[in-house]
Amino acid sequence: MPGTWEDATDAELLAACHAQEEPFAVFYRRHERLVASWLMRRCGYPELAADLLAEVFAAAYVAAPRFRPGPQPAQAWLLGIARHKLLRSMRRSRVEASARKRLEVDAIELCAASVAALEELEAEDPMRLLDALPPDQREAVRARVLEDLDYRELGARLHVSTAVARKRVSRGLSTLRRRIQHEGVDR
Repeated sequence: MPGTWEDATDAELLAACHAQEEPFAVFYRRHERLVASWLMRRCGYPELAADLLAEVFAAAYVAAPRFRPGPQPAQAWLLGIARHKLLRSMRRSRVEASARKRLEVDAIELCAASVAALEELEAEDPMRLLDALPPDQREAVRARVLEDLDYRELGARLHVSTAVARKRVSRGLSTLRRRIQHEGVDR
């Protein structure tokens, strides 16, 4: 490896990111702006772009051991993940919007304070926040957000109904949101 992680190639950073925190932080900083602007140009909603950005880098972290450098740079790999997440979000959004309409339930909106708090967490280890959740919520959130399972698949994995799986994810995300907004992150 070169002198510092800042000098490392993307392949070196991804290869080392599960053993140490700094390599993935460098990878994230190196590519965050590109992926965020790509998502924003395509979806047009800052909150959605921020959510998708988090999903893209979470998926990249999980998939890092499978990254193989080739003729295409790591940005192409990341934008491929971003494209997949955006398309999946659009499909999911249509389904969820239809379900909300049928159930007469409003969508959850992120307030400006929540967005600002999430931005402050940029340098924090998001897995530490997830690990603080109760086991049933942690497993549900991890499978839904990091593995991108739909609620039917999640329910089957957890051996619970789709409604229970949805509730566990909702409770886990609410707990994370409250912790970020009110208690702050243990720093």
